Amino acid sequence: MLRSLFLGFVKIHILHHASKGPIYGLWVIEELERHGYRFSPGTIYPTLHLMTRDGYLRCESKVVNGKVRKYYTITEKGSDVLNQAIGKLRELVEEVL
Repeated sequence: MLRSLFLGFVKIHILHHASKGPIYGLWVIEELERHGYRFSPGTIYPTLHLMTRDGYLRCESKVVNGKVRKYYTITEKGSDVLNQAIGKLRELVEEVL
């Protein structure tokens, strides 16, 4: 139950950072670890791919140190969803806390 709940927060976190600039999978994993979350690449990469497929993120591949790295940025649809989520999150936090 908690993992499923936290995955929703992770998606909001991903959209937030993707709205600030390009992000990539390993960076997301490390960023989440700084906040105490432990998610494997087997969870994060499929989440990024799903969010891209659903139109919330845009993906661009670049070669970095001889390896292809996929960078993700937020789309207009992703921005709309993020803004809605922030409003709902703010309302929930006010009620719960």
